[in-house]
Amino acid sequence: MPQTEKRITFEDREIILIGTAHVSQESIDQVIKAIDSEHPDCVAIELDNERLASMKNPDSWKNLDIVKVLKEKKGFILMANLVLSSFQKRMGSDVGVKPGEEMKAAVKAAEDKGIPSVMVDRPIQTTLRRAWAMNSLWGKCKLLAVLLSSAFETESISKEEIENLKNTNEMDSMMSELANYLPAVKKVLIDERDQYLASHIWESEGKKILAVLGAGHLPGVEKHIERFASGQVSTDTSEISQVPPPGIGGKIAGWIFPAVIVALITAGFFTGGAVSSLDMLLRWLLWNGSLAALGAALALGHPLAVLAGFVGAPIATLNPVLGVGLFTGLVQAALRKPKVEDMENLHSDVSSLKTIYKNRILRVLLVFFLSSIGGVIGNFIAVPALFSALVK
Repeated sequence: MPQTEKRITFEDREIILIGTAHVSQESIDQVIKAIDSEHPDCVAIELDNERLASMKNPDSWKNLDIVKVLKEKKGFILMANLVLSSFQKRMGSDVGVKPGEEMKAAVKAAEDKGIPSVMVDRPIQTTLRRAWAMNSLWGKCKLLAVLLSSAFETESISKEEIENLKNTNEMDSMMSELANYLPAVKKVLIDERDQYLASHIWESEGKKILAVLGAGHLPGVEKHIERFASGQVSTDTSEISQVPPPGIGGKIAGWIFPAVIVALITAGFFTGGAVSSLDMLLRWLLWNGSLAALGAALALGHPLAVLAGFVGAPIATLNPVLGVGLFTGLVQAALRKPKVEDMENLHSDVSSLKTIYKNRILRVLLVFFLSSIGGVIGNFIAVPALFSALVK
């Protein structure tokens, strides 16, 4: 039995796990051969229904409404999706295989043989939102750094290196690195999905189930299924199927900056009078607004988007429900409306800084992110500056 195949038997049921590399021709061939030779009752596939629909209709993303994305606070989710998609496409281009082709082949092979298939992965939106929500501020910064470095990575990868990704030693090493650098992300992207995949594979109908999933999930999914079979744990995944609401600490943290800033400026009034208080207020407005505006300017945003950053940053600080990126992004989108060609080139343009600035949709996202980062930095600088002014 190859290293990328696991068989689990329990009473009259058999579950066959096929581990793949998502841009591997050998994985495509292995999946088709396994379905043809095993004649399973059901084929379980590491996809969710939304990704399956996108795979069957690759032009569906052309209906993207960037304004709606920003209003629904999904800017990070969209950018992460684009970066991950672009990274996989670059990997696949070196070996002539599109990302996820083995999953598509599994769906088609099952359809051709009249075998029911079931999508057993957690929705990608939920996974990415959980990965963001469960990270600390420092973890979020590191995650953004990883995404940005991936977006501009130019190093090619050979066919042999891709096939090595299915080997246990290579995968263990990668998982160890990820766990050390971004433990919260590893937990959400790997550990939780191992549990989710295993649960839905186990609950698939039929006595013989063939599951197609990334090789990195094989050990974890196998372990969970064996625990389900022995009755050690429940298959309930409701807890990891939703984005955790912010705890009391998170809610309080959102109001810390505005509370501290208001308190410092108020204290300035009582210790130094109205002139001192006004001086502190102007310092905060300049730090907060200027750096948010600088972020929008670095993204080559429209002058009115830059102005929106300056004016909107203090408002966003005092009301954590809002974000300065919402102001700047909406202004940029309204004044530099995306064109059809921006939609058509969206996935390819994300791989180059030059084309990111050229693509109007990506420019909106860049304005959104850089102005948001500028506003946050401005607050971090403003608070000690205000405290220093108060002491003097």
